[in-house]
Amino acid sequence: MALTRREALRGFAVSAVAGVFLAMVGAFGMNSAPLPVRLAYWVGLCVAGAVVGTGVSQVVGRDGRADERPWLYGALVCIGITLPFTVVVWLVTELAFRGSARPEALPYFLPPVFIITAAMTALNALVQRKPPETHAAPAGAPAPRFLDRLPPRLRGAQLFAVQAEDHYLRLHTSKGQDLILLRLSDAIAELEGIEGAQTHRSWWVARDAVEDARRADGRAVLSVRGGVEAPVSRAYAKALRDAGWF
Repeated sequence: MALTRREALRGFAVSAVAGVFLAMVGAFGMNSAPLPVRLAYWVGLCVAGAVVGTGVSQVVGRDGRADERPWLYGALVCIGITLPFTVVVWLVTELAFRGSARPEALPYFLPPVFIITAAMTALNALVQRKPPETHAAPAGAPAPRFLDRLPPRLRGAQLFAVQAEDHYLRLHTSKGQDLILLRLSDAIAELEGIEGAQTHRSWWVARDAVEDARRADGRAVLSVRGGVEAPVSRAYAKALRDAGWF
């Protein structure tokens, strides 16, 4: 998984803001140090950590862990950052505040570095979260497996959207609506072959079924063919907007 320049800059910005926050609250007993010193220390370390994190995430995410196994990806990124960066934090802290680096102090830096790394990794994951997407199939490819689940009266219809209702899914199609028993996550896996995306925790929408977009109560809403309106969650709004959905 290659980070775009915008995603990398966003990660640096999040790290810088986190550094300011840690400096302001005097994290890990540093409230006695002058504010300019705390700002230089925390912002510098957080931004440096973002640089290391960008490199580590590029290496760890090359085989698709970021999309297919996000928890494993996050754990490997945390470990990959924590181990080398603990040495950096130890050296900077010892030299800046004590004038010499004590080898026996190194292990004590490991837990706080891991805690901050895990928090920053989770925060960046939330900020850069992308909706689950499905993609159009190449010419001659078999039809998406999900279409086999359409009730008989909807067979051959164009699928506009899928809406989760309790344990059921409401299918919005060119031939009307119906319910089937299935989880939305399983449906999205079987919808590969139709270009679309999850717009909300309860909705998947086919891209070519979107007719318009508007804002309602501070959130984006997609007008879908068939008179359906699909909400866009705040978690997915930016990624969908960047992708040109609205």
